Amino acid sequence: MRLIRRITKGFFLLLATAVAAVVVWLAVAPPALLRVGTGYAAKIVCSNVFIAGRDPDQVLRVDVQAPGHPLLKLIGLGTDRENKRVTARLLGFIAPNSAVYREGLGCASAPDGGGAMAGPIPAPVLEQVAAAPTDVPWPDGAAATPTDPKLGAVLADATLAGPGMRAVVVIKNGRLVGEAYGAGFSATTPLLGWSMTKTVNAAIIGRLMTEGRIALDDRDLLPEWKGDGRAAIRIRDLFAMESGLAFNEEYGDVTDVTRMLYLEPDMAAFAAARPLAAEPGKVFSYSSGGSVLLSKIWMNRIGDRDEALGYPRKALFLPLGMANAVLEADEARTFVGSSYMYATGRDWARFGQFLLQDGVWKDERLLPAGFVAAMQRPTRASGGTYTEIQAWAVGPGDEPDSRYGLSDDTFRVVGHDGQTIAIVPSKKLVVVRLGLTPSKLGYRPQLLVKALADALD
Repeated sequence: MRLIRRITKGFFLLLATAVAAVVVWLAVAPPALLRVGTGYAAKIVCSNVFIAGRDPDQVLRVDVQAPGHPLLKLIGLGTDRENKRVTARLLGFIAPNSAVYREGLGCASAPDGGGAMAGPIPAPVLEQVAAAPTDVPWPDGAAATPTDPKLGAVLADATLAGPGMRAVVVIKNGRLVGEAYGAGFSATTPLLGWSMTKTVNAAIIGRLMTEGRIALDDRDLLPEWKGDGRAAIRIRDLFAMESGLAFNEEYGDVTDVTRMLYLEPDMAAFAAARPLAAEPGKVFSYSSGGSVLLSKIWMNRIGDRDEALGYPRKALFLPLGMANAVLEADEARTFVGSSYMYATGRDWARFGQFLLQDGVWKDERLLPAGFVAAMQRPTRASGGTYTEIQAWAVGPGDEPDSRYGLSDDTFRVVGHDGQTIAIVPSKKLVVVRLGLTPSKLGYRPQLLVKALADALD
């Protein structure tokens, strides 16, 4: 009996030692996957609290935990409203990660503890976009617009709107003819566009093209690429997702895209260090890293960092009246042109209408002639699914528009979790649909666009 007690005591001592070792390991050197999870939670909550004015606990529960990995349910939050910082931890002490809000630049992940943001955060002097007058109709104002009776039944159809719908805005012949919002959201709620940001980032480069500061065939784009094959990469290659740079865009694990977004304080430096995996201009490979590099490249062309940080407002948001648009920058103050822009449904609709009008707004050409046509033109390397300039020729599911009875000239701005702007030039129709709708749910916004087009016809 004495021997058994000694063995039992020794077993529990070893077990306690092993558990303590695991706890110390998780606290001191947590696996990258856990740090990605807390980084994601901190970033999403921070942006929704300080840009969209939402409740942090609700954002954690609804936006982060409900549709995400089971481990995310073990994450807790600390929200410091005075210093505008959100910190997420697993089980209260594992893998802490933070995101910090900066006026005008949104929230940035701070995977290194926010070394660059530890002191006073330099805020650029940004040109203010005047709030839309409440007595003037869209797009010049924010007056309430009655929904066209023909659209009421379509907008009220939950199947067409899709699960997790947060905003639907319909523009016909340049007029706002209908809109609908999910519970807790409204015409004044800024919503994340995810990869719709890529197309906005491309339009910013288009503005620089009209000023002669950048061109589609420019090469030698970054100093660190001189002397190797990456020097041959052109702007048009990055636009078409044909840069040849190795970049793993898979989500749900620690890959290039999740490491870049949640573990790297300087995202562009991380993306720029990727090696070539193919000859530039030959192979399609969807890459958020390439879009962040486009941000770095156009900001370098401007030179002065504060001027560059103010350029999206000056060149695009101000002319279009996108008063609530916020393009977020990383810790290194480079815009995350792949993923992070918040705007109201009506502001996203302004951008869609701008593209429908071929880059012309109030009779002023803001994008080069032919730029939007290239956004519509499918590439051979993508199999006809992606276009020459950061847009999609097909909707979610990569299915032909003919399957849904949509016009052949339809093209799209598309983002993760169900964000879409469908632009149908032949119908003079723009449909914005925003929400929290993971792709695994199989939702197809093409059905909504077809129903709205038919109702308006």
